[in-house]
Amino acid sequence: MDRYVTGAVIRRLREKKKLTQEELASKVYVSSKAVSKWETGQGFPDISLLEPLAKALDISVIELLSGEDIRNLNRSSNMAKGKFYVCPVCGNVIRSTGEAVVSCCGITLPPLDPEPADDDHTIRIEIVEDEYYVTVNHPMTKDHYISFLEAVSDHGVQFEKLYPEGNAETRFKINGIRCIYAYCNRHGRNDKTQRQQLVAC
Repeated sequence: MDRYVTGAVIRRLREKKKLTQEELASKVYVSSKAVSKWETGQGFPDISLLEPLAKALDISVIELLSGEDIRNLNRSSNMAKGKFYVCPVCGNVIRSTGEAVVSCCGITLPPLDPEPADDDHTIRIEIVEDEYYVTVNHPMTKDHYISFLEAVSDHGVQFEKLYPEGNAETRFKINGIRCIYAYCNRHGRNDKTQRQQLVAC
């Protein structure tokens, strides 16, 4: 735990909740001197106090340890503003509707930023009746493959997990799709945005 960052976070969150050091101390059953030491970087909260401290400050333990307080500003849950997180250890895929602190396999995961598709990761789309048939001409070996394809609309997400030695293809109901994403386990996330481009492909 970085004592300076964590101390600053404790102080900022305490003041944001309009708590005095004494009031915070009483919520976690320590002295106000202990809180003062945490906030000035002269001491650490005992590990047994992290959960009650996080609860008193209205923050997660992961946020407290990372020194960041994350607030999801995507109150309308606009699906296009969602974030992706992929665990490099187990391959778990997590999606949030906005900013979050996400941890898997003991690692705090950074959000993925989409990049334009290059020649090796081109997302191809054909219209078949009321669906998009989506393919990516990409190797699907155990070490290098497309991990998932996802279609995002304003009102929902269609997600298809892919596996090595299968095909990088799926079908999505057209129904208002705005973006289609592909995630390569080596090169990250690529996207195809704007419906006009999708239809033209």
